[in-house]
This record gives sequence, structure tokens and C-alpha cells, in this order.
Amino acid sequence: MDKSQNKRFFEVDAFRGIAIFLMVIYHFFFDLDFLGIHEFNTHSGILLIIGRSAAILFIFLAGVSLTLSYSRALSIHGTQNQFSHFLKRGAGIFAWGLVITVVTATALERGTIYFGILHLIGVSIILAYPFLKYRKFSLIAGIMFLFAGVVMDRAYADFPWLLWLGIKPYGFYTLDYFPLIPWFGVVLLGVFTGNSLYPDYQRSFRMCECESNAVVRLLEYLGKKSLLIYLVHQPVIVGILFLFASI
Repeated sequence: MDKSQNKRFFEVDAFRGIAIFLMVIYHFFFDLDFLGIHEFNTHSGILLIIGRSAAILFIFLAGVSLTLSYSRALSIHGTQNQFSHFLKRGAGIFAWGLVITVVTATALERGTIYFGILHLIGVSIILAYPFLKYRKFSLIAGIMFLFAGVVMDRAYADFPWLLWLGIKPYGFYTLDYFPLIPWFGVVLLGVFTGNSLYPDYQRSFRMCECESNAVVRLLEYLGKKSLLIYLVHQPVIVGILFLFASI
């Protein structure tokens, strides 16, 4: 087997590591405010920029990674029928999202996460499958989802059943909310970018020789462990804050 088919593109993992790093920073200050330890405004200014940048980058790279997974399997197995793989992968991540729903519903008085970033990515992995081999179609559809998000930004209903789509019930409050409209559009822009920059699982651009840099290697490692870090970082942060608050 060609070794190039087994390689990972370190820059994708490194950028995902940046997203994870920004997310941890944002949640650290968010938890300080949420737990009443120190007041911070996480809904504006630099903290809002950090939080949104982490989310956008994380979701965008999910789309890029989908194209890499698709083109790699195509080059190895020579088949385009990979839906069962993406279905299992998406369902697995969505299941972790449901775990977060149960935990937040149990532990919090309000703010239950019904459709957060893991729910979005899990569903998007499945829904993005028909787009993976179409570069321009992904771009057009992604822009349409983003535009629909602007239109639906203030869309409300008397029921919660369309939360996943972006239509919120009146008085809705949650700690994490990433509906398909507009955020699936960010995934599709990632699909477009992945197909443009990594056709046939090969770089279409020149990359710096910086893979051995210590910072890049750290970010790459964080990117490879992104799901694990996402799942455990909040309990770790909260535990540390309570420990220091009790001293």
C-alpha cells in the first residue's frame, strides 16, 4: 500500500488543536462567570471572539476532514459506497452529544444542551455524505445555509421540535446551541475547501517544513485527541476551580 495513503495532514490536526485550545480558554472564563467565582462578559468582546472562533474552526475542519476520509477510502478501496461508515461515525458522535444532553439536564437547573456542537457534527457527518464528491455544489449549498441562518435568526415557535433546525421556542435558553441552519453551511464550506486543497488525498499547495516544530507538534497532538479533550475538559476545569475556590 502507498504510504501516502496512510499519512495524516499535520496542518489539519494542528488547526484543530488551535480550535481546542481556544475552546478551553473560552470555557475557563465562562465557568468562572457561570459559577459566580469572578464576573466576566463572555457574550461580547474578546471572549466572544475566542469562543466563536473556536466553534467556527472546529466545525469547518469537520467538513475538511470528511473529504479527507472520503478520498482516502476511495483511493485505497476504490469504492464510493462508504455511507455505512459515515453513518456509524456520525451516530457515534451524536450519541456523545446525547450523553451531554443527559448530563446537563441532570446537573443544571437550566441551560440543558439539546443540540450542541457534538449533535451538529454527528448529524452533519451523515447529511454531508452526498456532498463529498461535489466541490462547487458544496460551496453553493453552504452559502445558502448561511444565508438561511441570517433569515431565520429570529425564528421562534410555540414548540421545541424544530430546535435542531434553528427554530427556537420562546424563552429558550441553553449553554450550547448549534442548529443545522446556519451551521451545516460551515461544514459544507469545509467540504468545499477540503476538496479544493486536498484532491485525491494529496496537497494541492506547498506546505512549510514545520512539522517538527514543538508548538506545531503539541497542537497536532491536541487536534488528534480533540473529541476526548472536548468530553473531559469541562469537568476538569470545574473541578480545578472548585478546588482553588475552597482553599
